[in-house]
Amino acid sequence: MRDYELTVIFNPEIAEEELPDAIEKVNQFITQKGGSITEANHWGRRKLAYPIKQFMEGNYIFTRFKFEPDSARELEASLYASEEILRHLLVRLEE
Repeated sequence: MRDYELTVIFNPEIAEEELPDAIEKVNQFITQKGGSITEANHWGRRKLAYPIKQFMEGNYIFTRFKFEPDSARELEASLYASEEILRHLLVRLEE
């Protein structure tokens, strides 16, 4: 297992009461594939540096977790396919 950091920008049109469910979908994907989440932070709604899909704001979520490298590709494919996610950045941490 390797250490990863994931930053996700969720669509600002997601209602505040629905945002925890959207975050939980990502976290469940990680845990169902055998990963373990070590840290999860909701940074809140922030202004974007430039428009993404015509939005000027997004809800930022930062997560650190341990994960198998083979499953990381599946996670990225899932994040790309999600309509709720504007952008994501998955980084493998050095050992």
